[in-house]
Amino acid sequence: MKEKEIAYQITNTYSTMNELTNNTKNVWFVCHGIGFLSRYFIKYFEALDSEENYVIAPQASSKYYLNGEYKHVGASWLTRENTQAEIENVMANLNAIYHAEQIPEHVNFFVLGFSQGVSVAMRWVARYQISCAKLIVYAGSIPNELTEKDFEFIHPEKTKIINIVGLQDPYFTEARMQQEHEKMQTLFGEHYIFKTYEGTHKVDRKALQLLEKL
Repeated sequence: MKEKEIAYQITNTYSTMNELTNNTKNVWFVCHGIGFLSRYFIKYFEALDSEENYVIAPQASSKYYLNGEYKHVGASWLTRENTQAEIENVMANLNAIYHAEQIPEHVNFFVLGFSQGVSVAMRWVARYQISCAKLIVYAGSIPNELTEKDFEFIHPEKTKIINIVGLQDPYFTEARMQQEHEKMQTLFGEHYIFKTYEGTHKVDRKALQLLEKL
C-alpha cells in the first residue's frame, strides 16, 4: 500500500457580520471551535455594536455530521491525521480571507481563537507576524511548538494579549488552567491579561463586553 499526496485548489466559505464602513472601529477575526460552522458561530457576536464592529469568521473545511446523526453539520480545523499538511491548508485559508477583506488601517484589528480555534489563530499570527490590537486566547490551548521567538514581533504597547476562560468551563480544570498560564508566561512573560467570567465553554455576552473594555 502506498499513500501519495496531491495538491489541488479548493473553494471554501466564510461568514461576516455587519458592514465595514468609515464608522467601523473594530474588526474581529474569529476562529470557531470544533463542531461549529462559521455562520452559527458568528451569531455569538451579535452582542457587539453593529455600527462599530465588523466580524469575520473563517470556516474550517473539514466538515462532518454531529452526534452520529445525519442532521447537523459541524467542522474541525485539524486532527492528528496528516497534521502538518492540514496546517498548511488552514494557513492558506486564513490568509486568503485576510487579504480578500482588505482591512483598512484606521480600525482596531482583533484576532480571537475560541477552543480549537486558538491553535489555528495563534499559528497564523505567529507565522505571518499579523499585526493586531488584541490577540485573544479564549478557552483553548496554545500549540506546544510555538516559542517566545515566534512572538518577538509583538510590541506589548501595541498589542494586548488576553487569555479568557469561563469559571464553569468543564474543560478547564485547575491543572489545565495552570498549564496554560505557564505557556502564556513562556511566550509573553508578564505582558498578558488573564480574565475569568461566570460562564461555561461558549462565547458569552458577558465575556465579549469584558473583552471590549480591555
